Amino acid sequence: MITPRFDILGQAIADASRTQMLCELMEGRAYTNKELAAAAGVTPQTASAHLRLLQDAGLVVAEKRGRCVYHRLAGAEVAHALEQLAAIAPADSLHRAQRRKAGGLAQLRSCYDHLAGPLAVAMTGAFLDRGMLVEQQGAFCAVPAGEWLKLGVMLPERPGRQPFARPCLDWTERKLHVAGPMGRQILDHALTSGWVKRHRHKRGLMLTAPGRVALEQILGLHCGALAEA
Repeated sequence: MITPRFDILGQAIADASRTQMLCELMEGRAYTNKELAAAAGVTPQTASAHLRLLQDAGLVVAEKRGRCVYHRLAGAEVAHALEQLAAIAPADSLHRAQRRKAGGLAQLRSCYDHLAGPLAVAMTGAFLDRGMLVEQQGAFCAVPAGEWLKLGVMLPERPGRQPFARPCLDWTERKLHVAGPMGRQILDHALTSGWVKRHRHKRGLMLTAPGRVALEQILGLHCGALAEA
């Protein structure tokens, strides 16, 4: 039996500057060395060394586009694992501390390619309450419903190898939100429909007034406190 090299991953995420870079990349977008250096508060030379270590650990990949080299997470599996690691600490005091640290990011954000934060958790709760999702042995099973199309979700005709709706433990809420292809479709639809807007540099999202109205009409959610006029 081959022992997983957790020591390599542990070394990669054991530095505060590297974890800051990973958090920036959790948005799902790619950034240059200089952008990640600024986010982590280090020099570009130091950032390059950190990024090489993250690449060697299989957490980050680099792509050259023109004159620039862009760095991004190696995939949704990496983002999912990082989100779960962020939610490990069970103590309520640590929970509150993490929410304070997250600040505005805690309300609504992207977790790589899907929505996260209190609103995403509330949406998932509405899916379950309305019977649109069923939780079975730790997994989500989507049930056909008219609301899905309004949310931009096209249910697959037959099950695929990967789960269509994957439960993801929310970092700040310690409750489940929806990831996987369903989560990606919901975020894409929310962005293209103008229901949410991206912050310029962070993975936090802003819920717009049209988004608030849409979610209230479709799912009965009362999310006015999160709306931006």
